[in-house]
Amino acid sequence: MPANPASALPETAPTQQSTFSFTVGKRLAETCAPSPAQVEENGGGFLGRTGTITTPHGEIQTPAFIAVGTKATVKAVLPESMAGLGAQALLANAYHLYLQPGPEILDLAGGLGAFMNWPGPTFTDSGGFQVMSLGSGFKKVIDMKTAPPVDHAAPDDAVAPGKERLAHVDDDGVWFKSHLNGDRHRFSPEISLQIQHQIGADIMFAFDELTTLQNSRGYQEESLERTRLWAERCLVEHFRLTTERAAKPYQALFGVIQGAQYEDLRRKACRDLGAMPFDGFGIGGALEKENLGTIVRWCNEELPENKPKHLLGISEPDDIFTAIENGADTFDCVSPTRVARNSAFYTPAGRFNLSGAKYKRDFGPLQDGCDCYTCLNYSRAYIHHLYKAKEMVSATLISIHNERFVVKMVDDARLAIESGDFFEFKAETLAQYYS
Repeated sequence: MPANPASALPETAPTQQSTFSFTVGKRLAETCAPSPAQVEENGGGFLGRTGTITTPHGEIQTPAFIAVGTKATVKAVLPESMAGLGAQALLANAYHLYLQPGPEILDLAGGLGAFMNWPGPTFTDSGGFQVMSLGSGFKKVIDMKTAPPVDHAAPDDAVAPGKERLAHVDDDGVWFKSHLNGDRHRFSPEISLQIQHQIGADIMFAFDELTTLQNSRGYQEESLERTRLWAERCLVEHFRLTTERAAKPYQALFGVIQGAQYEDLRRKACRDLGAMPFDGFGIGGALEKENLGTIVRWCNEELPENKPKHLLGISEPDDIFTAIENGADTFDCVSPTRVARNSAFYTPAGRFNLSGAKYKRDFGPLQDGCDCYTCLNYSRAYIHHLYKAKEMVSATLISIHNERFVVKMVDDARLAIESGDFFEFKAETLAQYYS
């Protein structure tokens, strides 16, 4: 590990970095003029805005929902279908693609987008979440459980019941076992960046350490410093690889903000990483659902306003609106396709399960008025039959609808910021959905 990685950072960024940019559009606080009561209820000023992220493979109008294609595919859905339903960008997972088929295959194919026949912008996460969460068996992107009292906190090396710890972290990186076959692998900031550069996404994330709400305050502090040092090393390796691979399209690098539910740690992480030459920032780690907006606001009060912010791992409507109004520009989640595989579909009136017997003779669409391919062509009765018959296309049809539902809701929220009726749109949407 370099003694002082920051000193190795070039004084100027690679020239290719100019092909990535973010432009702020309209600010929520200006178009909607929230009342003092709304600001007080939010805990602080509203930092939501619209904007445009420009990448070598196209623009992303923000706020935007980034659909998850973990293994270079949105589960059960063709890339062409994702384009048809309005998805602007897709996010794949460095950990899974490293294990299979291997980053060198994607590099030979011309990068992630070319490999999966997706022409638009792409993201990859660093693999840090999967290494840690699969390693301890918790499988949580954002830990929405309440943090335990300090005197009842679980040990920092706790493992989910019935699971084996597959990952072991040290200051230089992480040793972990593949969840596929048990083979032992090593991830470090440098290795993660090498993998992500080969995968070739437009936007990458720095390698960080994921903690949970169950970790002690002392470990959160230790981990935060480790993630800061890893962020410096990621930048050094990123600049080196960008120069070495100058013929490739520029890949933006986002730093990842940790700090769990602690305001001082979140703000410190933002000040530390915000002073580094990242292209944008990811807000990650453990947080309680009721504190989501507060933590996103803390971060956006500290981070540079002229850089995009990505909130990792949310898709519930109330969380989406809370994230948007507090300054998140993009966010991702596997939920739309995950719940679809269990027959759940979204509607403005809430989420329902097609497995119910009442749908056997229901020949209407999943959602009246929906413009997605599924609703224009198939009935609830037919998809109910497919699910009961264990036909895989049921997951495809429900996933198309669910992805469209979330993508459109975020698109409409963006338009509502611009038109000045965001708060009315939010109140109407959530009242109907959670009725």
